[in-house]
Amino acid sequence: MKDTIRKFALDMGVDDIGFAAVANYCSPKSPKIEDIFPGVKTIIVLAYKELSSCESPSMQIAMNGRLDVMEFSRSCNYKLAKFLERKYKAKAMTVGVSYPLEMNMRTKGCIGEVSLRHAAVAAGLGTFGRHNLVIHPEFGSRVIFTAVICNLDIDPDSQLEQSLCINCHKCVQNCPAGALNKEGKTAIIRCISNLQPYGMVRPVNFGVNLQRAL
Repeated sequence: MKDTIRKFALDMGVDDIGFAAVANYCSPKSPKIEDIFPGVKTIIVLAYKELSSCESPSMQIAMNGRLDVMEFSRSCNYKLAKFLERKYKAKAMTVGVSYPLEMNMRTKGCIGEVSLRHAAVAAGLGTFGRHNLVIHPEFGSRVIFTAVICNLDIDPDSQLEQSLCINCHKCVQNCPAGALNKEGKTAIIRCISNLQPYGMVRPVNFGVNLQRAL
């Protein structure tokens, strides 16, 4: 079953796939996964390498490249969940890239129902770096994840034991928002203010934020 599922995902164009037992998944801020899906046993995590679009200095080209990957990943998620339900009579739920997010004072729109980063680590698809992102052994940090959670009992993949981060601290030094100054913590509001100068967080000074955006 596991090999069949892996082949199905890779044949769709997914770049990598990992399997995690729910018992091995631990996210400090997201809700318990059993509260979302009673009876869940396995998290199937899909990895997608970012297109070269993300290297463009044009925000429009870079963002459209991200939107392309997100649209493709949603399609793969749906097809895999349908495959599991049709072939194995399973119950399967999809976890997409970031959206939608619950917007309240507790989450501040920054906490997913399922932490795809922690799920990816649990599924052996990478390790956390100093920048608090997952580093994939082949794709580095330029990778996004989705997941399908299901009630199938599938043997989990082994987690990576050796860290892939070389601790060069370039991420800290080059973070435009200074959001990585404290090790093990990302200053989310600083990050969002820099990434979303016209939304999410109201700009304090339009001129300053416009300069940052340009």
